[in-house]
Amino acid sequence: MELLEALRKRKSVRGFKPDPVSRAALHEILDVASRAPSAVNSQPWEFFVLAGDVLESVRRGNIERFTSGAPPNPDLTPVGWPPDSVYRQRQVTLATQLFQLMEIAKDDKEKMARWAERGFRFFDAPAAIIIAVDQSITKRLPLLEIGAVMQSICLAALGHGLGTCIENQGVTYPDVLRRFAGIPESKRIIISVAIGYPDWSFPANKLESVREPVESLTTWCGFA
Repeated sequence: MELLEALRKRKSVRGFKPDPVSRAALHEILDVASRAPSAVNSQPWEFFVLAGDVLESVRRGNIERFTSGAPPNPDLTPVGWPPDSVYRQRQVTLATQLFQLMEIAKDDKEKMARWAERGFRFFDAPAAIIIAVDQSITKRLPLLEIGAVMQSICLAALGHGLGTCIENQGVTYPDVLRRFAGIPESKRIIISVAIGYPDWSFPANKLESVREPVESLTTWCGFA
């Protein structure tokens, strides 16, 4: 797949086929993604790739914590958008579109809870990539670098016919990941990427998010 086509086609996949993803394919994806830019070639990212029994154990652990009402305790606090901002409006619009596709009424607490559980299960993807950094990096988290490698993973996955979903829910309970995936305390867990073969019949995968036109986001300086 050409790069520009991949950039236009990349989307969040929230429903996957059960088919396993080979270690070789995941290795090649990470190998390519590791070419992402980083300040002074620091390459601060580390990957923990979950599948099989390990991933199933993490899923169960996450769901147990979530359904028991355990408070979130991520190593990195997710972004909270100002309530009256355009950013929050876009988030609400996206959620509304998803719930319409999934036929979830806003007052249906049971369906809402089941949908939330999917995120903690990595949307039932056959594999998940956890991105972490070393705890020795304390003054400034390398979020620009993490964002670059995260995007690169999602684009490289398309070349293997795979879909991805970047998600905070998978790393909401880092102690679960440390217990079942053996991620040491010396690593700060940043984000997870669910990865697998998309199930295009799954309703949520029909979502096409709306993007702001370049004209409304760009100031051109020095052009005639």
